Amino acid sequence: MALTNPYQSYQQNSVNTASPGELTLMLYNGCLKFINLAKHAIETEDIQAKNTNIQKAQKIVQELMVTLNMNLELSQNMMPIYDFMNRRLIDANIKNDTAILEEVEDLVTDFRDTWKQVIQLNRQKQHGQGGAV
Repeated sequence: MALTNPYQSYQQNSVNTASPGELTLMLYNGCLKFINLAKHAIETEDIQAKNTNIQKAQKIVQELMVTLNMNLELSQNMMPIYDFMNRRLIDANIKNDTAILEEVEDLVTDFRDTWKQVIQLNRQKQHGQGGAV
């Protein structure tokens, strides 16, 4: 019987029990992690790690694009920004350019911080209404 890594078990449980809003937050955080790993790989001239991490960041951006509800105006406004971010990640990969990665990182950070505020406001609303019917 194989022993499971407790950290991997924790991560899997976190994903399995997360709300859709928390999953989106995890995606933003994951994207930032891979962008930072790619920047470090460029600085250390580890081309394989750079490519792998930028592609992981791209997959997250593509997942965010796929999950948009295009019936909402907000989603229609976000789609071109996600598309821009995806194209800039491709540019950064081709050009080995940390400045482009920082540009995308700034956008993802803004989205993540805004999303975090939305989650906090929703929690306050849910808990603030306590016994209200």
